[in-house]
Amino acid sequence: MAQTLDADRFPDYLQRAGGRLAPLYTISGDEPLLVTETMDALRAAARAAGYTDRTTMVMDARSDWSAVMAATQSVSLFGDRRILELKIPTGKPGKAGADTLVKLAGQAQDQADPDTVLVIGLPRLDKATRDSRWALALAAGVTVDVGAVDRNRLPAWIGARLARQKQQTDNATLQWMADKVEGNLLAAHQEILKLGLLYPEGALAAEDVERAVLNVARYDVFGLRDAMLAGDVGRTVRMLDGLRAEGEALPLVLWAVGEEIRILARVAEARANGGDTGAVMRRLRIFGAHEKLALQALGRVPARAWPAAVQHAHEVDRIIKGLPVPGRLADPWEEMTRLALRVAAAGRRGA
Repeated sequence: MAQTLDADRFPDYLQRAGGRLAPLYTISGDEPLLVTETMDALRAAARAAGYTDRTTMVMDARSDWSAVMAATQSVSLFGDRRILELKIPTGKPGKAGADTLVKLAGQAQDQADPDTVLVIGLPRLDKATRDSRWALALAAGVTVDVGAVDRNRLPAWIGARLARQKQQTDNATLQWMADKVEGNLLAAHQEILKLGLLYPEGALAAEDVERAVLNVARYDVFGLRDAMLAGDVGRTVRMLDGLRAEGEALPLVLWAVGEEIRILARVAEARANGGDTGAVMRRLRIFGAHEKLALQALGRVPARAWPAAVQHAHEVDRIIKGLPVPGRLADPWEEMTRLALRVAAAGRRGA
């Protein structure tokens, strides 16, 4: 069963597996975007294979690791197959955690068609940790190495991502984009998605790419994001009204608000499971003033409210595309305002 794969090859590996999943996967890397995409690919394959239940636990050296063993041994009342995700953001499980991981790895080797698929999420490990007893035990399963994309490879990476949405541009423009995102893969991903929202399929002119990436209006949508996080209801509504009056593309506005909600939902989930909020934010590239505002929003909005907000963002996207959503307003801008106010007005009396 022991295999080590690059993240780029992992989707093909899952497809070739034909729905037969290994009992143990270890996903290791420091690039949040690529780690998330790798996890999402495995979750999708698990759902297709009938693993309808998913449990996520964020662990470290101080955690109660007996809860992990209990989770692997409990039986679903409905006989559902499930995926159990153990995220260890520090890469340091401690002695109890190390013993538990060794035991779980040993159990996994005896399962040909597992009812529970175990997924271990780790940062990139140093050599000493890779040679530890627990890391070597995990290597008996399927290991996915999520490597970073260095500056030299970034233009080609951007080009490949544009090709996924059936767009392309010249090499000089790809180099220019790589310079503007300064090696930040998440920023590059966001700019690529924005180009997909603003322009049709086909060749992208250099001036169109530069206009989109440098567009001053994007700072307006980031200002909207900041007002929402700060809980400034009046400013949030005014900025949305202004963006609408100026003819700003609503998909771009939804991207700014919806992406923030999705990111903070992940932080809230980690915090609720006892994870290190600061470490999670660093992995998601939330720093400085943005971090302070994000903490304000996390303090106002209950952890249980974030998944509903993520679903609301998906529903706004459907309305923008002209699809009716029961219980939602037909005007996408009005529903966009309701979405932003879920965060801005949370914690206020009468909100």
